[in-house]
Amino acid sequence: MKIVLFGPPGSGKGTYASRIAPIYKIPHISTGDIFRGHLAQKTELGKKIEDVMKSGNLVPDDLTMDVVKDRLSQADCKNGFILDGFPRTIPQAEMFDKMEKVDVIVNLVVPDEIIIKRLSSRLSCKECKTIFNTLTLKPKIEGKCDKCGGELFLRDDDKPEQIKNRLEVYRRQTMPLVDYYRKKGISYDVTCDRIDIPPEEIVAKILKVLESLK
Repeated sequence: MKIVLFGPPGSGKGTYASRIAPIYKIPHISTGDIFRGHLAQKTELGKKIEDVMKSGNLVPDDLTMDVVKDRLSQADCKNGFILDGFPRTIPQAEMFDKMEKVDVIVNLVVPDEIIIKRLSSRLSCKECKTIFNTLTLKPKIEGKCDKCGGELFLRDDDKPEQIKNRLEVYRRQTMPLVDYYRKKGISYDVTCDRIDIPPEEIVAKILKVLESLK
């Protein structure tokens, strides 16, 4: 199954995708994680996108499409994938339609106040990229990843001064995708309206949608 998890920054796309991917035995692909990997390795692509990501803006479409095309060509994607953080613009979606036929778009609906609280409380592992949250998904040992023991940190784009800018960019450039996919009849809403909802509850809602399409 080819799945896209869609929603604003901080809506839980990465958290939910990482739990669903093993169930369907398909890879969880986060363009954000791929970009951050390039940044950490100081590749040519990393140098190009460094300033863009630090400001909270979107990576240009041509660079994004090259990264996605390369990742989806790998062997582990032959039975499907879960995309998290892509597409983010109408042009990306139109280009992606020519590349892949997506089965379902899961649109995560989350109020701004929850997004702001969640993002400013989110921690990422420097080693394996696993996401934790000091409010809803605390690590067993403070500052350490449960999976690999790596150091947890607050990403630059999750700092309070960047959150409002990210939400504005989302509304301006990405929100139109809701109507784009709704018109295609493959978009389904899943709502999270409380900060204290455990990830497992939202995962269960998403799985219910996916199972209904089989």
